[in-house]
Amino acid sequence: MTRSANVGDTPVPVAGAAPDVDVVCLGESMVTFLPTAPGPLADVPAFERAIGGAESNVACALARAGHRARWISRVGADGFGDHLVREIAGHGVDTRAVRRDPVRPTGIYFRTAGDRATDAHEVVYYRTGSAASAMAPATMDVAALRSGRVLHLSGITAALSADCLDLLRALMSLPPPPLPADSSRPSPGGAAPDGPRRPLLSFDVNYRPRLWSGPQGPRVLLDLARAADVVFVGADEARAAWGLPDPRAVRAALPEPETLVVKLGRAGALVFRHAPGAPGHDDAPAGTLVPAPTVDVVAAVGAGDAFAAGFLSAALRGLPLRTRVRHGHLWAAAALTVPGDLAPPPSRLLADRLAALDDDAWRTLHLGPGWTDAMEATDREAHTVNEHSVNGHPVNDHSVNDHSVNERGERTVRGRTPGEVPAGGGSEARP
Repeated sequence: MTRSANVGDTPVPVAGAAPDVDVVCLGESMVTFLPTAPGPLADVPAFERAIGGAESNVACALARAGHRARWISRVGADGFGDHLVREIAGHGVDTRAVRRDPVRPTGIYFRTAGDRATDAHEVVYYRTGSAASAMAPATMDVAALRSGRVLHLSGITAALSADCLDLLRALMSLPPPPLPADSSRPSPGGAAPDGPRRPLLSFDVNYRPRLWSGPQGPRVLLDLARAADVVFVGADEARAAWGLPDPRAVRAALPEPETLVVKLGRAGALVFRHAPGAPGHDDAPAGTLVPAPTVDVVAAVGAGDAFAAGFLSAALRGLPLRTRVRHGHLWAAAALTVPGDLAPPPSRLLADRLAALDDDAWRTLHLGPGWTDAMEATDREAHTVNEHSVNGHPVNDHSVNDHSVNERGERTVRGRTPGEVPAGGGSEARP
């Protein structure tokens, strides 16, 4: 494995007239019912309503970070559909291309409060025949789907119905976007001299065995991943779906994507990248390992979506490859340290500052519940203090290295627990 510096810092291609939005996300979102108490579903006395959907999660996170994001789907002409569209739009996402189905309902699901990785976790879906399962080339606005610099898709959509799979295949069948230096070609999604082109395709494998009615799922997902430009897949799901033992085997099975991110859980991610149109010639053939910071997990829900959003956010800004992965880790850490599916991403200033840490400081970073609020408060305090200087020099300058260090040498960052008295009297303590 190569722990090398920043390779693959090509920005997301765009030329000519700007696309309508930065990212278009296509997929089903559902109303989620979360238990008000732990225990099996049979014993839970009440539920709270929320929303959930891999692709809409990505759109919401990107919009909250200031990107122009559009979510496209179908929902029922019912109260749950109203709620979904209203809530997702409330995050700043463009929902104008969402279609309403007068016959089919909005999907819903119930889940227990436990970690999805445990045997005690229960999820019950009511999505068969949902409005989103009727997404097809004939029922969706294909022009709107190609209106962004990036089109983000996932394997969940492919499992919903044959129509949904046809739609994904149609969207992925066009030629890839032109290279940034080729100014004679129009922007992604526009018409090229040799016909229309698609946006840059981002694909999260999201293998969910229970969604597939037959054994064809792994093969379908492999074919779709091979047609994408950027692919996210967990090493665990690659083993479950394709029987691939390690990230190098995943790359061998998926040589076509320009960027392949194999997520390794707590160990981080191994990323492979080749120049456009040069499969089999990766910049770092062994992959580039980008470790993840240590995180005190509250709930392992929505972290994969947050990782993809963080990576795409950095890619849209043209940041180097390793920095893109670090942003993915930081956004995932924000999701892992809250109980729900959606978490506000760290501010751009904070994420940029942490992603720029040297390897030693990054390796010892330890993030707990409330870390984004705590560190952003510290940044605000530091900005205020630095505005008051003596002879042009700041009185104080806070940095990530000021945070507390535990017995393992890790810099720990967390928020105050309710009722906790901040250190140093009444002022906010540095985390």
